[in-house]
Amino acid sequence: MGHWWIKHGLSTTLICIAISAAWFLEQTGVAPLTEIYYFLVSPFLSKQQLILEDKLTNARILELEQRIAELEQQNQQLQKFLDYSQNQQQPIINAPIIGRSADRWWQQVTLGKGKNDGIEQGFIVTGIGGLVGRVIQVTPHTSRVLLISDANSRVGAVVSRSRHLGFIQGGSYQTVVMRFFTKVADVRPGDTIATSHLSRLYPSGFPLGKVKSVNVNSGEALEAEIELTAPLNLLEWVLVHPFTPKLEPTSETLLPLN
Repeated sequence: MGHWWIKHGLSTTLICIAISAAWFLEQTGVAPLTEIYYFLVSPFLSKQQLILEDKLTNARILELEQRIAELEQQNQQLQKFLDYSQNQQQPIINAPIIGRSADRWWQQVTLGKGKNDGIEQGFIVTGIGGLVGRVIQVTPHTSRVLLISDANSRVGAVVSRSRHLGFIQGGSYQTVVMRFFTKVADVRPGDTIATSHLSRLYPSGFPLGKVKSVNVNSGEALEAEIELTAPLNLLEWVLVHPFTPKLEPTSETLLPLN
């Protein structure tokens, strides 16, 4: 017996352990294996979870910081606009810019107010800095504005200092070109430009910009580069001024322009 156990005891013991383990797993399912697996990998899972939670927390903090920064910028813009609007003659209509096409950034904008708010076609639009454009289309709740920076836009203009007349034409940028009606005009860099009394589609006296440079070799008519004082690419709010365009034949004869 002792000789047999020495020869077969180890294998018999291993078989008994295997049978016992099989019976135990059959009775308890895979729970023990799951517990063992969790015990072995839980330290690594906890570390990964902490890293993930840390990343999510940092992302949330950055999101809140960006929201606060955006709200502060919006508040500053609105405060400047309110200060500007309080200095304007009434009646005026405050309107937000709600639409702007990337490929027509300098041509047109859409306002979040329309006919139901009292806006009509032909009304004048200004912003911080001066003239922005005019309303060319109205729906009950929106308005479309043609900007003075549009290449198809022309505005009768005057040099405030010397009173020399001309018109500005948009170029789809923050700068426009002023063309004078005479070859010689008293204009120099730094001069302020405003809408003239001959303009048919705009009232006189609205600020347009300042002379950036004068081109004396432009051909027959003198030209000047004008930098618009209203930052058309940054505005979020504007003022809409009631205005009836002057379309009488006499005005058209004097200045067949905007």
